[in-house]
Amino acid sequence: MRKEIWFGLSILIAIVVALFALMPAPADMSNGHLGLLMLALVVVAIMLGFPTAFTLMGMGMMFAWFAFHSSDPSQATQLTLDLMVQRAYSVMANDVLISIPLFIFMGYLVERANLIERLFKSLHIAMARVPGSLAVATIVTCAIFATATGIVGAVVTLMGLLALPAMLKAGYSTQLSAGAITAGGCLGILIPPSVLLIVYGATAGVSVVKLYAGALFPGIMLALLYLAYVILIAKLKPSMAPPLAAEERVVALPAFAQAIPGAYNKTAVPGLVRAIKGPRAANVPSRTLVSHLFVALLPALAFVAVMGLAYRMATAPEAAPTELVEMSAQQDVDSAAGDAGGLQEPPAEGDLAEPPVEGEAAPAAAPAPVAVATEPSTLAVPVAPSDPVAKPASRSYWIVLAIGVVALGVFYLYFSFARLEIFKMLLGSLFPLAIMILAVLGSIVFGLATPTEAAAMGAFGGLILAIAYRRFNFNLLRESAHLTAKTTAMVCWLFVGSSIFSAAFALLGGQEIINAWVLGMDLTPVQFMILAQVVIFLLGWPLEWTEIIVIFMPIFVPLLAHFNIDPLFFGLLVAMNLQTAFLSPPVAMSAFYLKGVSPPHVTLNQIFLGMLPFMGIQILGIILLYMFPAIGLWLPEVLYK
Repeated sequence: MRKEIWFGLSILIAIVVALFALMPAPADMSNGHLGLLMLALVVVAIMLGFPTAFTLMGMGMMFAWFAFHSSDPSQATQLTLDLMVQRAYSVMANDVLISIPLFIFMGYLVERANLIERLFKSLHIAMARVPGSLAVATIVTCAIFATATGIVGAVVTLMGLLALPAMLKAGYSTQLSAGAITAGGCLGILIPPSVLLIVYGATAGVSVVKLYAGALFPGIMLALLYLAYVILIAKLKPSMAPPLAAEERVVALPAFAQAIPGAYNKTAVPGLVRAIKGPRAANVPSRTLVSHLFVALLPALAFVAVMGLAYRMATAPEAAPTELVEMSAQQDVDSAAGDAGGLQEPPAEGDLAEPPVEGEAAPAAAPAPVAVATEPSTLAVPVAPSDPVAKPASRSYWIVLAIGVVALGVFYLYFSFARLEIFKMLLGSLFPLAIMILAVLGSIVFGLATPTEAAAMGAFGGLILAIAYRRFNFNLLRESAHLTAKTTAMVCWLFVGSSIFSAAFALLGGQEIINAWVLGMDLTPVQFMILAQVVIFLLGWPLEWTEIIVIFMPIFVPLLAHFNIDPLFFGLLVAMNLQTAFLSPPVAMSAFYLKGVSPPHVTLNQIFLGMLPFMGIQILGIILLYMFPAIGLWLPEVLYK
């Protein structure tokens, strides 16, 4: 037997012995203590490398059988098998999980189409004058690509092949380069569409749509904090991120632009208009000039379209009043004044009355009521509808319009032919991917489509992008489908194992012991939140986010109601916290992904040192989100009031 296996088994035996030593005596041990033992054994087995899904399933089946056997030995086996079937069926019948394979398929299509190389090059040139431009372009590329794929390993690996050699060649610090790649690649865990949010929503019973809306601004905030750190380091320590040489920031103009006299010193739109009208570019076809003029005017056309749509929505008339007036209530009858409304029924003659008591006068006959006809009560009377009147646009609309016009004027004032070339590069790399992501997120957040429908639309968009960039072939489709099926099967088996494990844990009473222990500490909501986040942060060292979500979230979520904590807000904090599972040693998967593709002189310790500042930024982001919950809760409250 290999030494590694002996080492692992010896550690396992030592931990098991320690667990039994810390457990109460057998006479005092309850089934709840066995549940805690099962939880500890599962964590140990996963740390030793056993498959997570089948470890959860096997442990759950064994301890569930023990729980049933302690109450009814004759039915223990049958009840255990029934539990396994029911839990597996309930997971497979969960509609929320349908979107997972579609989002994964979209990510693999975008990854296999190799769109990241063109995206990184265009962003690198566009941000050439920004301090730390290579690291800034790396983080932005990672954020966009991680959002499109959601696969951390793929993003870190590809950026390690593209960006790390370029940054090292430019003289960037190894630690800063490694930290920018690993931290940027992990943004896909938080920024929607994120598979983690789907898994948390299915586990905790929280709406995935609200999770996506809530995670949008925290993800953008974290990316901006990364960028601010990189720019600050480049300003304070230029040796860690030296500026690019002047010749590397020059954009080569195409032949048609070079034919225009003084193109380097001219703005694009006036230069193209004069070239079309006059003989300044006689050798350039008019079709080329017109097409480039159209490309240059695209920002203005997009601004006009957006503001026109906003004006139409802002001035839309109120809903027309209904044509039927509500029926009026009948007037009250004032019997004292004799003013009765409507015709009253006369008293019947010959009615039997109680005989008068002896010594009392007979009651006088009541005077016959006079039938007074009044106005009949108003019924549903049709009213002629009036023409809807458009509302005037609000002052805020005109302020936004004025600011936009000024900004557009400044933009075109400095929009040279070189910037036109950069804009064309972004138009061919960044914008298609960004439009696909915004279409998927927008359709989910604004309620136009369910996550499953939006995921299908995103998968189709990834297919269209692969075809448009001429990267689509049968091998790409086969590999993407195979990897999607493989990853989806892993996630589904993980859910089945987690469901069986959670049921066994509840049957043994482990959840009750934890609840009693936490409630017995008499914590405030703030203290409980800090305790939960610290536990999740520490679990991120040996475990991955999937294991933390499916094993420990069913333990934390039932306690949230006691402390009046919104599960949506708790999920956002957990999603931001779980990025430490990829950035915290010793089991920092991003570091190992990057080490596998980095040059030999880049050591694992250098990668770990580079990740530590970004881990500190993550903690700062968690603190900001907790202090200002509106960062994550404002958008869901506005959209889903």
